Amino acid sequence: MTRYLHTMYRITDPERSRTFYEALGLEFRRDMDIVRGGETEATNYFFGVPGQEEELELTFNHDGRTYELGTAYGHIALAVDDLDETLARLKEQGIEPEREPYRVREGGSRICFVKDPDQYRIELIDRSGK
Repeated sequence: MTRYLHTMYRITDPERSRTFYEALGLEFRRDMDIVRGGETEATNYFFGVPGQEEELELTFNHDGRTYELGTAYGHIALAVDDLDETLARLKEQGIEPEREPYRVREGGSRICFVKDPDQYRIELIDRSGK
């Protein structure tokens, strides 16, 4: 039996990332240091949607490395109860959508894309019915 557990990507500023993902409605669950040879090499931060087991793992490497997103990464998608309210919370952090919310097809859900502090694209899908 296979079960989906988590997605991981690397971050450069744990506090900014935590503020961003909590504004999206994810809950911080725990952190875990990775120690090798007595030195803390990295810290994993786990977030999840309340009531769901699956998690987003954000990894901060303590050696100051930087990363390129690459051309294969597309986005992760999150359903939000109220897209306008979510965008207002993000705006308080200076985060604007790539473009105003729109519908892919007539009668479809309103969506928009934002970027997290490390420029990962996040698709927000409105479930409010607006």
